[in-house]
Amino acid sequence: MTSPQLSTQPPSTPTYILSYPAPYALLITINRPKAMNSLPYASHWEADALLQWFDREPSLRVAVITGTGKAFCAGQDLIEQKDLANLRERAARGEKVEIPDRRLLVHPVSGFMGVSRREGKKPVIAAVNGWAMGGGFEICLGCDMIVASPNATFGLPEAMRGLYAGAGGLSRLVRLAGITVASEVAMAGRFLSADEAAKYLIANKVSKSHESLVPEAVELASKVASLSPDSIVVTRHGLRQAWEQGSVERASQQTEHTYGAALRDGENLGIGLRAFAEKKDPKWVPSKL
Repeated sequence: MTSPQLSTQPPSTPTYILSYPAPYALLITINRPKAMNSLPYASHWEADALLQWFDREPSLRVAVITGTGKAFCAGQDLIEQKDLANLRERAARGEKVEIPDRRLLVHPVSGFMGVSRREGKKPVIAAVNGWAMGGGFEICLGCDMIVASPNATFGLPEAMRGLYAGAGGLSRLVRLAGITVASEVAMAGRFLSADEAAKYLIANKVSKSHESLVPEAVELASKVASLSPDSIVVTRHGLRQAWEQGSVERASQQTEHTYGAALRDGENLGIGLRAFAEKKDPKWVPSKL
C-alpha cells in the first residue's frame, strides 16, 4: 500500500476501511460483512462526509469502492428499518420509546452511501465483489466506472419488499441499459450476472478472476490518476452534464462556463504542453479547480 502525504485527515469512518493502494488513489471498503454490507442511515452520512473530504484533499485524484465478504452492498439495512417500524408501532400504542431524530433517518442529498446521486468533482470506480442489491446497485450506477468480479450479481429487488429504487438508480439504469432491460430488472425482479452487466453497458468489464478484481480496479484508477487532475475534473463534469441533461449543446456550454477559463489559466495546462514538446512525462500539481 502507498501512504500518500495527506494535507488533511479523513473524517471518522467506522463503517469503512480506508487504504491507499496506488499513488493518488483512495480505496474505500465497506466493512459490514455479517450484514452483507447493508448500510444503516448513519453510514450514508458517514460516506457523504468522506467523499466530500476526498473531493477537497489535493493528494487524491480517484477513489475505488469495494466490499468485504460475499457482498458489495446488499442495500439499506432492513433490520434497522424493522426496528424503527417496531418503535413507531409502540409509540402509536402510547408506550414511551425514544425514536431517533427524523432528520437522521433520510439519505443525504448525494444519495445512497453518498454516491448514488453524488455530483462531486473527482471520479469514483466501483469494484463489485459480489451481491450489489437495491441501494448497492444504485451505488454502482452512481459511480463513473464499474469493474465487476465474475461473482458479482446486480439487482433492484425493492418492489418485492413494497418499496421502489428511489436513490437515483431507476433513471440511471434506463440511461445505461435502456427502458426494456431496466423495466425487467426493476419490475420483474431480474438479477444480472457480471457478464450481463457488461453486455448491457452497465459495467466496463468483468475482472479476470475474483481475486484480481481490486487490483484491476486500482489499475484502472491509476490510469485516470496519471492524467492531468484538472482535465479529469473538467472531463468528468462534461460527461456528467451530457448524461444528466437533454441538450448536448447546453451540457457543453455548462462545462465551459463552469471550468473552461479556470482550466486554461491553471498550471497543469502549461505542464502538459511543455512535457509534450520535450517528450517527457508530465509532473502534475494538485488541482485547484
